Amino acid sequence: MIKRTLLYSFFACAVSVPISAQTTSSRGVISAIGDATVAVRPDMARVSVGVVTQSANANDAASRNADAAAAVIAAVRSVLGPSSDVRTVNYSLAPNYQYAPSGGQPTLTGFSATNIVQATINDLGLIGRVIDAGIQAGANRVDSLQLGLKDEDTARAQALRAAAQKARTKADAIASGLGVRTGAVVSALEGVQVIPLTAPSAAATAVTTPVEPGSVDVRASVTLQLEVQ
Repeated sequence: MIKRTLLYSFFACAVSVPISAQTTSSRGVISAIGDATVAVRPDMARVSVGVVTQSANANDAASRNADAAAAVIAAVRSVLGPSSDVRTVNYSLAPNYQYAPSGGQPTLTGFSATNIVQATINDLGLIGRVIDAGIQAGANRVDSLQLGLKDEDTARAQALRAAAQKARTKADAIASGLGVRTGAVVSALEGVQVIPLTAPSAAATAVTTPVEPGSVDVRASVTLQLEVQ
């Protein structure tokens, strides 16, 4: 009985091997990676400005902050228009403590309220005016200025084409060095990264704020696998 069981198991394993696995032969492949960077002039910006207020009690800090933030938002919209994209991106109300040098229990000294709003700017010539208007209206924080693209698809496609061409050129060079030729594409993997420009924060005492847009980098990477002929 034991011998028959072993013989049956071996036969079952033998017939379960696919016929295609016995007859298909795989061709060699050459892999290559191409990288490309396209520099594009930005056509939009996002500016974050805000107000920090402090008071002995939480209600007063929040109330003063609300009035100041409303004035900043109104000033920004006066430059960009009443229907402009201005939104709150951060709000906080937190206690302030004083810590003794020797340690011990900290002392509550008051509260800080923070309201940061972000404005989307489609006319880059207005960036400086928006920052200045916010500061003049009471903003005491300018957290960030990012410049980017409204539509990234065209720049992405351009960078991918350049990266794919570089990958193909590398693969052909490898094949030539090996004395073979490249054939059909087996696989192609892509990766794209858009790197927005980030300008340093403006000082709250600035009278005018000049901004130079520069360029946005769109980086692409393409990994190709080609058959060897």
